Amino acid sequence: MHSAIPPCDAAHIPVDTDRIVRGSKLLGEMRDIIRRKHYSIRTEQAYLDWARRYILFHGKTHPNEMGEAEIAAFLNHLAVARNVAAST
Repeated sequence: MHSAIPPCDAAHIPVDTDRIVRGSKLLGEMRDIIRRKHYSIRTEQAYLDWARRYILFHGKTHPNEMGEAEIAAFLNHLAVARNVAAST
């Protein structure tokens, strides 16, 4: 169930968030909300990328079907396997 997720490198986040959304209705809706709130493009890119990584980590399970255990598993994976700082 836990598929490999590519490492996060902010320097390689595409400027065009269409590459992140890639036809995903959920990520498209998320992007629309972010844009309505007038967040910066970098914030939009980061939020969409982290959401995509979370979904891919759990085998494309819809976030509505997941809860605290899945969040904890993803965060633990980031901390242990990816050495991501808690402040990220």
